[in-house]
Amino acid sequence: MNSLLLISRSPISNTLLSKTFPNLRSDITNSSTDKTFELKDSHSQIIRAERFGLYCVRIVQEESLTRDQVVAIRNQLAENQIDFLSFGSLLPKKKESLFVFDMDSTVIKEEVIDELARKHGVYEAVATVTKQAMEGGMGFDEALRLRVKHLSGLSKESFKEVYDLLTLNEGMEKVFQFVPANGCKLGILSGGFTPVLQLFSEKYPVNFYKANGLEEVSGFFTGSILGEIINREKKEFYLKQYAKDFSIPLEQVVAVGDGANDAFMLSAAGIGIGIHAKTGLKDQITNWIDFTDLSALVFLFEDTF
Repeated sequence: MNSLLLISRSPISNTLLSKTFPNLRSDITNSSTDKTFELKDSHSQIIRAERFGLYCVRIVQEESLTRDQVVAIRNQLAENQIDFLSFGSLLPKKKESLFVFDMDSTVIKEEVIDELARKHGVYEAVATVTKQAMEGGMGFDEALRLRVKHLSGLSKESFKEVYDLLTLNEGMEKVFQFVPANGCKLGILSGGFTPVLQLFSEKYPVNFYKANGLEEVSGFFTGSILGEIINREKKEFYLKQYAKDFSIPLEQVVAVGDGANDAFMLSAAGIGIGIHAKTGLKDQITNWIDFTDLSALVFLFEDTF
């Protein structure tokens, strides 16, 4: 059975459901009071749930939707600021799942390299490279190396100072509560930097992380990357590797990111979701969240309904 999720910051009316899904014609007049009900003359079921100030309507049906259908329905629901997601299945009860997140602009609001560049007085130079990369002028690896060069001479202590300025994205605090509470693992695969992830993992329930290492001499960074670059190919590789290490099938892996560098890992996961995603990522995936926040991920669990 396939699950369609409508998620909003306000209750979702029966009138809107009937308008959006006319094939679900039925007597749904009592659905506002009934948590679960079958639709007459239909193979569908509607279940409602409310968590963390968000409202969700789940439609369980035999038919799956194409990407074009999902996008069309999402565009229709956008008028009411309702997020729409479509999955073959949700995370099963009493089975361990794996959540894998991008870091910058996903788990946290900031882009760490921008904050480091500001501190080092090289923000404009770094931003120029970032803009060129986003416009397709260079690949991720080349752009990262060029931006890191501008950080040459930055002190190791600067990472702690920048780390103290970082803020969690809306809803991430809730994710850190319900993911471990449901017996699931949580990891971060970041195109950012290891010193930040090391500090972050000491405070939050992060089971593993991968990020870019920076070469350091006498407490100052040389402007060179140490070891492999965590690009989109590496994110996909490590997502699969950690899933294998934890003996968790890919269909029970959730991947969340915001940029094109996350596309491969989102596609590799059983459930891939863009969070306030950039156009470069949306063009490559089916599911993303525009109007609510990361706490909406709680509706991926069967147990939630």
